[in-house]
Formats: sequence, C-alpha cells, structure tokens
Amino acid sequence: MGATTPDNIMQLGMGFWASKAMLSAVELGVFTELAAGPADLPDLQARLKLHPRSARDFLDALVALKLLEREDGRYRNTTDTDLFLDKAKPSYIGGILEMANARLYGFWGSLTEALHTGEPQNEAKHSEDFFAALYAEPARLRGFLAAMSGISAGAAQAIAAKFDWSKYTTFADVGAAQGMVPVVIARAHPHLRALGFDLPAVQPIFDEFVARHGLADRIRFHSGNFFDSPMPKADVIVMGHILHDWDLAEKRMLLEKAFAALPNGGALIVYDAVIDDERRSNAFGLLMSLNMLIETRGGFDYTGADCQAWMRDAGFVSTRVEPLLGPDSMVIGFKPD
Repeated sequence: MGATTPDNIMQLGMGFWASKAMLSAVELGVFTELAAGPADLPDLQARLKLHPRSARDFLDALVALKLLEREDGRYRNTTDTDLFLDKAKPSYIGGILEMANARLYGFWGSLTEALHTGEPQNEAKHSEDFFAALYAEPARLRGFLAAMSGISAGAAQAIAAKFDWSKYTTFADVGAAQGMVPVVIARAHPHLRALGFDLPAVQPIFDEFVARHGLADRIRFHSGNFFDSPMPKADVIVMGHILHDWDLAEKRMLLEKAFAALPNGGALIVYDAVIDDERRSNAFGLLMSLNMLIETRGGFDYTGADCQAWMRDAGFVSTRVEPLLGPDSMVIGFKPD
C-alpha cells in the first residue's frame, strides 16, 4: 500500500505563493525585459529596481516555477513566457493577469465571506458599480478590453477552425470588447463580414484595433446595450465569456434575444469555461463560477448540458458542445430553417 502524503494539500494550500510570484513578475515587466535577450542578476536587479535582499530568490523562484530559464548565471524567458508574456508581442495575454493582480487577487481574499453571504466582494461591496466606473475611464477601459482579448484569442482561433463558416456570410460578436474575435475569424475566412456589438464607449478602441489589423472594410462596430435593445441581425451570433456574467433569468433572456435576431438556419455560438456535465474535471470552470460569485450579483458558470437545455427552451435545435482551447468549450445551436 503506497504511503499517503500531504503533498497535494500543501501545494494547493500554499499555491498563492506561486501565483503571486508570477503576477508580480508580469507587473514588473520581467518577461518583457528579457524578450530582448538574456541578462544576469545585477543587470536585471537594476533594470527591474529589485532590492538586493530579494532579487536572487525571486528570479530563481521563477526558474523553479518554469517561467524562466537560467544558464551560466544569465536568465532568459521560456518559450511560452516569451510568446505570451512579452508586452511588445501581439500574442501577449498578460492583460488578464494584470487585472488579476490589481483586482482579483485581493478580492479573492474575501471568498469565505462571499460563500456565507452570496454577495460580490469587488467594488460593488462598497457601493461602486465596477462596470460603470470602468466604462467611464478610458485608460482603465482600454486595459480591461485588452485583457478580454488575451483570454479570447485562443478560443477565437479554435472557433475559426472548428465551426463550418462556409454556409454563412455575416456574423456578430456580442460583447465584442476590443474586437479580437471578429478579427481572428474574419482574417481566417475572407468571405465573412462582421459586426462587433458593445457599449458606445468601446467603439474608439474597437475601431482602432480593427484598423490596425487591416479589416476595417469588413468589420464594423454596432453600438448598443443587449439589455435595452435588440441584438444585431447576422447569420451567426457569437457570445464569448458573456453568458456566465448573468443570473439564470438574464441568461435565458439573452438566448431568446439571440434567437430573435438570427435568420432561419442561423447559428448561435456561446463559449465560456463550460463545466463538464459530471462537474468533476473542469476545475478552472468551477473556480471561474466562484469568480462570478466574487464579481457579480447573480452570475455563474454552467455545464454544456445546462446551456443546451436553455438553448432548446429558446427554440434552438441540433445543439452540441465542442471543446476549444484549455478550459473553454463552445455550445452551438441552430435556428430551424
């Protein structure tokens, strides 16, 4: 009989050590600094303004966590940190980590209170509407939208590859943020034209992002609030990392609005960190649902079976679930011909 050890318990219990070390490395720009080439301890210590007491331990901890490599006393990025955590690269996903460091890390310290009360623990705890404040501050909004792009890029590439776009000519991305999803899909399928649907404050950032990718002739912004106005009409509607923000009644309402906006034969693609139906294996999806407890009044993540049932109740047929990238999956439904 094998020996039982507390290793897993200890790694999980103290996991915040590793998480915060990585988040601070992103905040300090460690990976961006090293993108130009390897550097030794004194050089990095000076460039990152690190105190000599902590610099070596910090950088070597990143080596042990497989976020950096060290050879002959010189530190360098790993392949993945160089690709995904260098701010100068279009593949940078650190925006969501910057937000996690600046906001979520502290709010998650109140998870126990949230589990007792069912109430959010973010800015709303002190009567500040996070989204209202966010959309009122252009610099803060720009950072948030970039973060959303970071977590959507991989899923967008998978949707572009896995969904059969050949029979459609238009699509709308609801809650388009910076425009990553329309850009990725339109670039992969030159016959498509797209709409990005979001609040008015997003338009300048969206238009700039789309123009930078040379797609302004095929992607345009559609201003609106999906609670107050109909969704834009298109052959396919995409809702990514949107549905989990809302309570069940609001989820159903959004699906019904999507159904009304689609033509006969049109399709809806919903993607999130969809929880496995047995609720045993997608730990990220379940933890994301706890994040919705921290961040929203009624939001929660859901299983593929849940979403398919809601879609069928709204009128969709031939629903199915397909994995995308990492913890994300898409749930697809069609409006009958």
